[in-house]
Amino acid sequence: PRRSGEFLFEIILRRHETRSTIMTSNRPLEDWGKLLVDVPSATAILDRFLHHAEILSITGRSYRLKDRAGMSDKAGSKDRAEKDAVPEDTEKAAVIPRL
Repeated sequence: PRRSGEFLFEIILRRHETRSTIMTSNRPLEDWGKLLVDVPSATAILDRFLHHAEILSITGRSYRLKDRAGMSDKAGSKDRAEKDAVPEDTEKAAVIPRL
């Protein structure tokens, strides 16, 4: 949505330095401006959110892909599961602010 950056900024602003917040994403931080369609809001969000953060990067295959591939064989849609599968070297990150 067009205003999602504003809404997320408001949440982070209200919680900044008062509450713990955990956020996970499969997108790199540098893509947030494009994803939120609002580079200034994304910059402000990341500035506050990463201020006291610990960033944990996790790499490897998703454990869900194994289950999904098994289900798609039964449903006869193996090609679709392979097409939608996340590459093996996909990186995920969790940001955990320290208070």
